[in-house]
Amino acid sequence: MAKFFSRPDATRRLGYRLGWYVAMGTLLFVGGSVAITLIYRVVPPPVTLTMIFDSHGFSRTWVPMSRIDRRMVDAVIAGEDSRFCKHHGFDSAGLTYALQRDLNGGKLRGGSTISQQTAKNAFLWQGTGWTRFARKGLETWYTVLIEALWPKRRIMEVYLNVAETGLGTYGVETASQRYYGHSAASLSQVEAARIAAALPNPKKRAVVGATGSTRRHGNAIAKRSGTVRRDDLDDCVYE
Repeated sequence: MAKFFSRPDATRRLGYRLGWYVAMGTLLFVGGSVAITLIYRVVPPPVTLTMIFDSHGFSRTWVPMSRIDRRMVDAVIAGEDSRFCKHHGFDSAGLTYALQRDLNGGKLRGGSTISQQTAKNAFLWQGTGWTRFARKGLETWYTVLIEALWPKRRIMEVYLNVAETGLGTYGVETASQRYYGHSAASLSQVEAARIAAALPNPKKRAVVGATGSTRRHGNAIAKRSGTVRRDDLDDCVYE
């Protein structure tokens, strides 16, 4: 009789043990991710995985929002996420537009918001392949966290300091010094637009001497930047 019940009991104990490990792992992950998100609300991320694995090395100078020209903020909103101040991390309207554009044969354009890009750049890794699916799930989680725990101004500040802006170049201060020889505190509208135009593919898109579609994209961003300021599409950063 004891032998008859031994296997189900052993299976049950194994199930309980696995359940305990899963529960503890989940609690540790949630607690750890919330903790690091709260820390990064006030402390600049010292380094990112993208920087660590950049074969060109990396250069980055962190600057607060008060030392980044407002034209740079307007440029990334115009080029990357015009509804940044209206959504809570995910922009269904922007994603729908991107999908329609792709289906109609337009140039491929991602639907990620600045919040999603910040979550990916600050906490996760780049790349494609099967790991992309795992990253997307984590990206969603961290996007929810930063939208809940950070003000919009902080999301923009982290984004502008950790985004890749060229080969081995991270953040708009480093980009401004490298390409224009001065601080990001005094960017012109055209300069800011050129940096913003390179953000979707910084390893291939030139900031200085851009030609073709990159130059046209930069010109379009420069024009739309005025609309961002006029329509208060950046007000959540400066309220």
